[in-house]
Amino acid sequence: MLARVLHVHGITAAIYEADPSADTRTQGGQLDIHEDDGQLALEAAGLTAEFRAIIHEGGEATRILDKHGKLLLDLPDDGTGGRPEVLRGELRRILLDSLPAGTVRWGKKLTAATALGAGQHELTFTDRTVVRTELLVGADGAWSKVRPLLSDAKPEYVGTTFIETYLHNVDEQHPATAAAAGDGALFAMSPGQGISTHREAGAILHAYIQLTRPADWIAAIDFTDPATATARIAAEFDGWAPELTALITESDTPPTPRQINALPADHRWARTPGVTLVGDAAHLAPPAGEGANLALFDGAELARAITTHPTDIEKALTTYESTMFARSEASAKDATAIMNLCLDDRAPFGLVDFFTSM
Repeated sequence: MLARVLHVHGITAAIYEADPSADTRTQGGQLDIHEDDGQLALEAAGLTAEFRAIIHEGGEATRILDKHGKLLLDLPDDGTGGRPEVLRGELRRILLDSLPAGTVRWGKKLTAATALGAGQHELTFTDRTVVRTELLVGADGAWSKVRPLLSDAKPEYVGTTFIETYLHNVDEQHPATAAAAGDGALFAMSPGQGISTHREAGAILHAYIQLTRPADWIAAIDFTDPATATARIAAEFDGWAPELTALITESDTPPTPRQINALPADHRWARTPGVTLVGDAAHLAPPAGEGANLALFDGAELARAITTHPTDIEKALTTYESTMFARSEASAKDATAIMNLCLDDRAPFGLVDFFTSM
């Protein structure tokens, strides 16, 4: 996003990307793109039409069930487009397609970022190439190798792990689960654990099995043995409705643990010449639908600051960081509160109240 908005304003940039190519790996599930940040960023990038073309129609629908499968809340997609769903890979594709050829340098996995003084930095990659830059933007995620140039903060486990699973051809193969999930998002929660899923194009249900458990409890499960891991996770949901537990026991893919880590909500750093961060590298928070939106908005806002102050990069970075810090802190606190609503002692009724109030 940063490179695209800079390109719109006639400023070139280089992206050093660890993946060997655009098609090396899948990019994860759906994202709801919000009208007050993610959609504004896409507008700044001149990509609103392309974005509209990849929306999963009906994907904004939301259902909440209890663990017995009882429907507690059913919100249809109202068609207003306030938070339409798109596949992460498709969003990445339209951004990549919008960049001039050669902008992305593939196969550049960063091993070290070193400050040289006077705002310059040296980047070393696994292929042993070395690059120097006068403006370095770390967009390298949770375990950023650029972040230590600015901050000693490291992500910490928040106490919850998501187990990722998929069901394919659900309408024919798993009709009861398909009916429970509906057309969009499903949340089935109880204190300390839950099952959530999104319906994706092609009759796919992409699920996250949520467990609030100590890190060593998760580590003791051998996920290299899918059958054993599945049985161990399923045992935690004994007594749940079978149309829900099918998202564990009938998964078409091995269960994959996603440990949830976060930076402090008030994470920030002193202005350091020639370098800044965007996205999870800057403000990793629990998943609550805002992380990708903030990342997109970070990119667009940093580009706007640079184009506003093209001859004074330090002023541009100061302008960007001052608003980003406040924005990300508020969002991180909201994300933690939403995760608590999903899994605290009132679950699932706190989440019902939240959606009802919206």
